[in-house]
Formats: sequence, structure tokens, C-alpha cells
Amino acid sequence: MVSRLQRRISLRRKLHILRTLTCSKSVKRSSIIADAILYIYKLKLKLEAIKRELSNLDAIKREYLSLVKQVQYLPKVKVDKVGKGFLVKVISQKGGDNLIPILEVCEEMGLIVLHARVSRKFYFSMEAIVIAEEERGLDVKDVTQAVVEAIERHVEGADRSIYVPVVLN
Repeated sequence: MVSRLQRRISLRRKLHILRTLTCSKSVKRSSIIADAILYIYKLKLKLEAIKRELSNLDAIKREYLSLVKQVQYLPKVKVDKVGKGFLVKVISQKGGDNLIPILEVCEEMGLIVLHARVSRKFYFSMEAIVIAEEERGLDVKDVTQAVVEAIERHVEGADRSIYVPVVLN
């Protein structure tokens, strides 16, 4: 008799806990269990939606990191004709110290740097206005090619091939 009473009290306590967890307003045992099953199903759907959102965010993160790596490791060179001189723009990774090789190549080509602006905060960035010491017939392609070759020579490891995108107008 006592064991039956204890089982009944235990069952009522468990049903009450289940009823409060599922926010069920039912009093019948079968209705409480049906509400619990429905609640579990809704939780399962929410979990699947969260997993889908997490996988989408992971894909976005991977794409973002690959773009950051491309921006970080690919130097870009752009040379424009400005009056009698050239406007040289170079962007490359932060660790690459490309200033000296670029200035050396300008000196070898007989170019004088009139004005240069260099930044190394997040990446290496340089804008320089250069003019030729004497009329040599240099064009944008010559200067671009020389700067690209200077960067390629400076990149550590001669066996590491690097692609330097050139922006032409």
C-alpha cells in the first residue's frame, strides 16, 4: 500500500515538473505528455535552425578569412602618368618592407622621388610622385614592371612564386 502511494506521489511530482517545464496548462496526464512531446519537437526545430545559422556563419567566416589572406599576401602595384612624372601606388602585406627596394629601383631607372607617403599601420602602403631625371622615354608599363620586379626580388625565398596584380588604366 505504501509503495503504491509513493509511486503515485512520485508520478504526480514528475508530471508537475514536466508541466512547469513545458508551460502546459493541461491537468490530464495524457495531455501533459502530449504537450511535452510537442515542446521537445519545437526545441528540436530550434536546435536545427541554430545549427543551420552556425554553419552559415562558419562559411562566412571562412570566406572572410580567405579574403583577408588574399589582401594580406598579394601586393598590388598601380602606376599612373601625371604630367611629366608618374604616380606610383603600392599596397602589400604589413611584414613586407618594400620601401627600400622600390626606392632603389627608382634610382636605377633615373627617377627622382618628389613626394612620397608611406604607411605601415595595417599593411604596407606607398604613394609616390616620381619624375625622370632626363627624358628617357619611360612609360607606365616600364615603371610598373620595374616596381613589380623589385617587390618579387625582395619577397623572401626565391622559390616562392608570387603573383603581383597590376592595375592598368
